[in-house]
Parts: sequence; structure tokens; C-alpha cells
Amino acid sequence: MAASRRRLLTTALLLSISFGPPAFAGDCVPVPQTVAPGRLAALSRGFNADGWINGEVPSRGLLQQLRKSGMSHVRLPVPAERVMPRFAAKAERDETLRVVDKALKQLTALGYATSVDLHPGERFNRLHKDDPDAALQQMQEAWSGLAEVIRSYPADRVFAELLNEPDIDAGKWQIEVETLAAFVRRLLPTTTLIVGPVNWQRADSLPRFRPLPDPDVVYAIHFYDPMVFTHQAHWDAQNPLHDIIDLPYPINASDPKVRALRQDLQDRGATKALGMLDTAIAAAEAKPGVDRWLAPALEWQQQFARPIIVNEFGVLKAGAPRASRLRWLAEVTAYARDHCWGWTHWELTQGFGLVDRSTGRPDPDVMRALRGATRPGRR
Repeated sequence: MAASRRRLLTTALLLSISFGPPAFAGDCVPVPQTVAPGRLAALSRGFNADGWINGEVPSRGLLQQLRKSGMSHVRLPVPAERVMPRFAAKAERDETLRVVDKALKQLTALGYATSVDLHPGERFNRLHKDDPDAALQQMQEAWSGLAEVIRSYPADRVFAELLNEPDIDAGKWQIEVETLAAFVRRLLPTTTLIVGPVNWQRADSLPRFRPLPDPDVVYAIHFYDPMVFTHQAHWDAQNPLHDIIDLPYPINASDPKVRALRQDLQDRGATKALGMLDTAIAAAEAKPGVDRWLAPALEWQQQFARPIIVNEFGVLKAGAPRASRLRWLAEVTAYARDHCWGWTHWELTQGFGLVDRSTGRPDPDVMRALRGATRPGRR
């Protein structure tokens, strides 16, 4: 056995011990590895710590509980405009980088791997559409600063996610991300990069995305289908999904609750919401499970043999029936395990959060569903 191969196996073994149970279970057959197995193991189970950089810092106790429960990875969204010269003064950028550094120090000490996610808002997204060259320059400026922080940490514990949900044309992003990845690779020669396609990083957008020339890349998709279920009771009262509440999963036209909801929407004249519900019912008739939605990403992986992570997925808690939410979460992570994909739940303490706000602790039923301790099942 070659020395390099022995080192990889040793690293994978140590990480499997450090991170608890095996990263992937069942009959999953890993694709040929372009990323070190230990790094993929580190990305196998995680959550998004949205809000951390804005001051919503999770308690050390909560982070320790999640670590002991088997969570191995934290995705750390960094508001992009706060590290870009076009949008933030030097003092604000420096302070943001100090917060990122402090977060990485704490997470690394607790045994987590962390992906630093450049997470833009509307100001950057407008620039990205209007002036792609200027946007690329701002992303390079942002990563120049972030790389200064990241390179202080072990390359197998901190990953660089180049841009969350790029909001431009797929062809433009393909060219741009190859340039950006090459730029970041020069700054971080041994860091694993994370990239995703356009259109909210949907699984069905991945087939239009070519793998980068750089082999040390994990490909990230986001999953919230069917949206009529995961985003029911939407926070925006102008969104048609705001009118949908208590929709069960899986969605079945013969379900009395679904029939009652359809009638209620008809009676209230909520035609847009009714149309979205009927579309979801029709889509579920042939194949109601999550595999219907995630299959395009699996086909892409089978074609190109690159690692995938579902680094955003979740159900808004405000309107979804609890048992249905747990069933959907269990299905997503079961699919991920079966295909050797990592997963990162969106998010920790807010509307989609896995923390029970009444106790401040991880919701035990959610944790069981995510870890696969309960089978997804059907009603």
C-alpha cells in the first residue's frame, strides 16, 4: 500500500473516531474521491449558524450539545457586503473578519469543521446582475480578506464556499466561478472549495453546471421542495404561501386535510396559493418522495463523479404539521446517506431552526429524524 494511501486511510479513521458514528451508512457506494475522505466525513452532518456574524452567537453549551449529538460541520454564512470595499468601510470589514476569526477559533476548539460561506444580500445581487466585472472584483476583495483568516487554521477543518446562491445567468456564472475559484486557490492552496449552481442552487440546476478544473471541490445544492410544504405560513404576507397552513407531507389529493385546505383556499379566493397547491398535488401523484426532486443531482454525480453536499434544507416551523416536518427531514437525510452526500440543516435557532425555542436545546425529535434514528415512513 502506498504511503499516501495509508495516510488517507489513517486520516479517515481518525476523523471517523473524532466525529462519532460512520459518516455514511447503508448501501451507499462513494464516488471516486477527488476530495480527501476525511474532509468529506467532516462535512457529513451539520447545521447553518445563520446570524452568528450579526451577533446571534450560539452559546457554547448549545454548540457542545450538538457536537456530542454527532454534528460535525457548521456552515458559517458571512454577509458578503460586510467584507466588500464597495459596501463597507475598512473598520467594518476588519471587525467582521475579527468576528469570523473568533467563530472559527471556537468551532475548531469544539471539534467542528467549518465552511465559511460568502453570503450576499440584495445590494451585491443587484451589482452582480448590473455589472458582473465589478461584482467579481468585489468577490475577490472579499476572499482576499477571508483567506487571511482562514489560512491560520488547518486546511482539513475550514472550507471556503465561494458564493451562496449566485443570482446571475448560468453561462456567466460558469465562466465567473472558474475565474474566482482559481483566484481563491492561489490564496488557499490546500483548502477544499465549495461551489454551487445558479437558480437558488436547486438540484435541477446542477445538470447545467460543469465541474471545475480544480478537483478539490465539493458541489453544494439547496433543497426545499416541495416549496408549498416547506415554506407554508410564509413570513411575507404578500407571498401566496402565507395562505397555506397545516399542509401535510407527503401531499396526497385524497388526504382529508389536503381536501379541506383546498376548499378553504377556494372559499377565501386565494387563487395563487390554490394554484401552487394543485401543482404540488399533481407533481406528487407519480412520485411523492424527495427522490423525485433530488434525482437530477444524483444523475449529475453519476456522470461526473464529484462529491455533493446538501448544505441548505429545512421546513419553516410556523405552519407545517410537526409529524410531516419530521418525516420530510428524515427523508432528506436518508437520501443523502444512501448516496454519500453530506448535509447541513438550515438553520439553528430561527424560523427553520432545529433548536426548540421553549427549552433552548436541540429538539430531540428533529435530531432523531436528521440522524436517521427514526425511519422516514409514510402515513
